[in-house]
Amino acid sequence: MMKTKGIFLLILNLVLSFGFYKCYGQSSRPAIMETMKKVARWQVDSIKQHGWRHAEDDWTNGTLYTGLMAYAQASGNRSYIDFLRKEVGEKLNWQITKDSLRYFADFYCVGQLYTELYLLDKQPRTIKDFRQLADTLLARPHTESLEWINKINRREWAWCDALFMGPPALALLAKATGNTQYLDLSNKLWWKTTAYLYDKEEHLFYRDSRFFDRKEANGKKVFWARGNGWVMGGMARLLDNMPANYPDRPKYIQLFKEMAGKIKTLQQADGSWRTSLLDPESYPSKETSGTAFYCYALAWGINHKILDAKTYLPVVWKAWHALTTSITATGMLGNVQPIGNKAKAEIKADDTEVYAIGGFLLAGTELMNTSPIPR
Repeated sequence: MMKTKGIFLLILNLVLSFGFYKCYGQSSRPAIMETMKKVARWQVDSIKQHGWRHAEDDWTNGTLYTGLMAYAQASGNRSYIDFLRKEVGEKLNWQITKDSLRYFADFYCVGQLYTELYLLDKQPRTIKDFRQLADTLLARPHTESLEWINKINRREWAWCDALFMGPPALALLAKATGNTQYLDLSNKLWWKTTAYLYDKEEHLFYRDSRFFDRKEANGKKVFWARGNGWVMGGMARLLDNMPANYPDRPKYIQLFKEMAGKIKTLQQADGSWRTSLLDPESYPSKETSGTAFYCYALAWGINHKILDAKTYLPVVWKAWHALTTSITATGMLGNVQPIGNKAKAEIKADDTEVYAIGGFLLAGTELMNTSPIPR
């Protein structure tokens, strides 16, 4: 009798497990890889056939490159690495922009790609200009207020998106060159931005100082989903390239846990996050760019033993389901909020953008390393 009961429970467990994965998307690593392959191929084919939607050194594409590199290395498909080296690095002559935008973190986000490629081939020219830029950043005072005036974003990390664009790039460069000053600078500027934009009560970041006193229709504070996704994704990439014994590492871990705990409570029934985190009723559309970065960051936190798997894996798989059900038959990821600096109410199924694909591919590569959902 006991043996029969045990077999019954085993079968029931397997059935429930299958049901969970059928509901929430991908049940195996090969399935996850196949989905990433489909999306990556659609995006690169779109570029080859229709050209770049944005300049190759723009932050939008800089974000795409992070995901393509992660996917290429996880899959072993070097064609994407060759594509990025030839069509981006060599085409741009491995340069960071030389105009007035040179110290704007959006325009040295591409330094992440340059440095990742350098770590593969150790060609000095790959990071020569980015290193010169970083040396100049080291020499600058960084004493200005982060108030959103006088084009401050061209000199300081005065908006939360910058925490994805700048810190991982400098941390990667520190890793590649052995010059810890780049990581120390990233650390200094990260905490300057955090002190200014992080709301300790809500455990969320304002987009920039213009949003400090704004309120949503329901009276809640204004916190943009993708903006906080930038922060969590940037933190994961920064920590990936930070020594385990770095003095301020515990502060990042604490911040990461605080934000993860808050973000978990704001996930909607369909697995996504609305563009305005605290007023989902006013912004009812499903949105995938913020969702992709939360999926990535939370999966990263689980894999690095920062977040409890039993608590957060259901959140991650629901997010993955929200993402995979936004992919068309051809491989286009839709439901992406267009470029902007604040929440948007209506997002369409055919809205797509390269930065969301970058986030999606980062999420998929992390999901490849997660364990099955705990029973």
